[in-house]
Amino acid sequence: MSAGGVTACRLNPITHGISRFARRSATVPMPNLRGKRPPRVNGVSIRYHQSLILLPAGTIYLIPPRLLSMTTVLIVDDSAVCQRVAGACVQAAGCDVRYAADGCEALESVNTEKPDIVLTDLQMPKMDGLELVERLRDVYPQLPVILMTGFGSEEVAARALRAGASSYVPKENLSKGLSEALRTVMSVVHAIQEREKVLAFLEESQSRFVLGYEPGGTQALVGYLHEQLKLLNYFDESTLVQLTTALSESITNAIDHGNLELDSDLREEDDGSYRDLGEERIQQPPYCDRRVTVMATLTQSEVKFVIRDEGPGFDPSSLPDPTDPENLLKASGRGIMLIRTFLDEVTFSEKGNEVTLIKRRDSIDGEGES
Repeated sequence: MSAGGVTACRLNPITHGISRFARRSATVPMPNLRGKRPPRVNGVSIRYHQSLILLPAGTIYLIPPRLLSMTTVLIVDDSAVCQRVAGACVQAAGCDVRYAADGCEALESVNTEKPDIVLTDLQMPKMDGLELVERLRDVYPQLPVILMTGFGSEEVAARALRAGASSYVPKENLSKGLSEALRTVMSVVHAIQEREKVLAFLEESQSRFVLGYEPGGTQALVGYLHEQLKLLNYFDESTLVQLTTALSESITNAIDHGNLELDSDLREEDDGSYRDLGEERIQQPPYCDRRVTVMATLTQSEVKFVIRDEGPGFDPSSLPDPTDPENLLKASGRGIMLIRTFLDEVTFSEKGNEVTLIKRRDSIDGEGES
């Protein structure tokens, strides 16, 4: 879709998506489609209704504006000729195009233009495609990057894919391969955009979970919360892994040290006595009747988990400093170190049987803008 117009094209009626543009396509100004006789485009009469184009055969092809006008592709190549060739392919897919001559210029453009996809050559002056992928992965981890590879750059392309690139297209097959790669990556981009819309509507969401001693229960709950945050595009994947690792450690602590009252010193023995005692107490009162409650509260600015056990509690000030060299290698100190490292706030209740974990979104955004 171009400014002030709608692109008429034949699409694959089976996939209901923009799989490929037919040879016969044209752009018709929007005003000509309203209140007037249906125009003819390349000999085909069409009529306009909202975001639909109705063709004579009666097949309705949906062209959501977000699949066309809302996708911006930044093309990074030091060759003006290659820029034009790639630009023509991208525009044929209905996307807006921006250009940069090298990686340094691309980083500036990403910061100002906010493209949806980056399409980059690998061999460029100042900053090559591999370094660009690595830099974008650090600063904009959710921005997909498609590589344009030439003969002899296969090894570098493989390294770039391992570094976080989303796909690649051989330059010799650009006109055909790029359409396929763009379609795949665009579907991911638009799914993320839709999730971001839902997040914009979010004021507060609360969930309450109660865990006993079900085998795999902690892993199942942590996995569920991970997927819910991922669906909303709440954090990048590396942050989600850190957050859910800290959450898993906290729930495990509540079960083992809270409800089952297992002594941390037993873990240092490494003779199985720690786990054996836990298995015994799961069957014995009062331990067997205790539960762990997990409250998850999600807002636009932060996620908060409150984890409460039903044990006797402890004095939080008695916790050893996990960063102390004497405690760093102890099994009992690893969980606390991870929890305090990965989260913005960790607060214990006075009784010690409740811990509040907070991770803010602005702490991540701030890192991305620096």
